[in-house]
Amino acid sequence: MKYTRCLDTSEQYKYSASKTFLDLAAAKKWDLLVYGDYNAVMPVPYSKKYGLKVVHHPKLCQQLGIFSLKDDIKLNDEFLHFLRTNFLVWYYAFNERNKFSSVLEKRTNFIIYPDSYENVRQKYSPKRKRKLRLDESVKADSELKNINFDEVSGFIQKNMIGHQNNKDLKVFLDTFKRFYDAGLLRFSAFILRNEIINLLAMYEDSSATVLLGTFNKPETVKLAGSSVLIDKAIENCIEHKIFDFEGSDLPNIKEFFQGFRPVERTYQCIRNSKKEVMKNAFNLLLKGKSIF
Repeated sequence: MKYTRCLDTSEQYKYSASKTFLDLAAAKKWDLLVYGDYNAVMPVPYSKKYGLKVVHHPKLCQQLGIFSLKDDIKLNDEFLHFLRTNFLVWYYAFNERNKFSSVLEKRTNFIIYPDSYENVRQKYSPKRKRKLRLDESVKADSELKNINFDEVSGFIQKNMIGHQNNKDLKVFLDTFKRFYDAGLLRFSAFILRNEIINLLAMYEDSSATVLLGTFNKPETVKLAGSSVLIDKAIENCIEHKIFDFEGSDLPNIKEFFQGFRPVERTYQCIRNSKKEVMKNAFNLLLKGKSIF
C-alpha cells in the first residue's frame, strides 16, 4: 500500500511501475528499493540467466526508474549507484522525468497528451491524413472489431516482427495472455472481407491508453488499416487520457508513429553486453555480493 501511494503521488508516475502491471509483465519477479519510509521507490525486475539473477525489463515494460514526490538528482544518483554496485544489470530503463548528474544512454518515446480529438487530428502529417481516407471498396467491405486472445494469437505469431526466436515469441504471447486474462488488454482488429489484416494490443488504465503491440499482414500494409485503428483509439481516449505509443527502435515503425505528430520524450537507460554482465558478476562475487 505504501509503494502504491508513493507511486500514485509521484512526479514521475508511470503506469508500468504499478504493482498490477509489474506482477503481470514480470510474472512477480521484481525487487524493490526503498528510500526512507517509502519517500522514494525503485522497482527492479529480474530473471535468471545462466543461473544468475540478472536485472532487465520484462516484455511490454518500457520505463521504470525512481518515483518520488519531486524528482531529485542527488537522490536519483544514490539509487543509480546502489543499483550498479549491488545488482547484475543487463538492461534497466528509467522514466522520462528521472535526471542524473552523469550521462546515460538515451532512448525515445512518443506521447499524445490530452486534448480535443479535433485538435489532435489536425496535427497529423499530410501523409497520415491521406492514409486515413480509405478507398470506398475497402471501406464498404471492412470493419473495426474488438476480439479475444484466442482469435488473435495465431495472427500475432505469424506477423510479429522484431522478436529474436520462438522462445522470445512465446514469452510475448504468454505475457499478452496474462494481461488479457486480467482484463487489462484489449485487442482491436481491422477486418477486411472477414479476415484480420491489422491488429493492435492496447493496455488501458485511468490515465493512459498504451499501444503495446502493432501487428500487420505484410501484403496488406498499404491499405492503412493500422492507421485507422490507431486514429480510432486516439479518438476514444484523448479527451481524458494520454495516448502512449511506447516508441520503437525499428526505423519504419518510428516513422509511422511520427505521422500522428506525438510529442517525443527521451528517457535514460543502462545497457550492458553479456561480456560486461559476466565481468560484473565476477566483481560482485569478489565483494561477497549475492548474485544467485
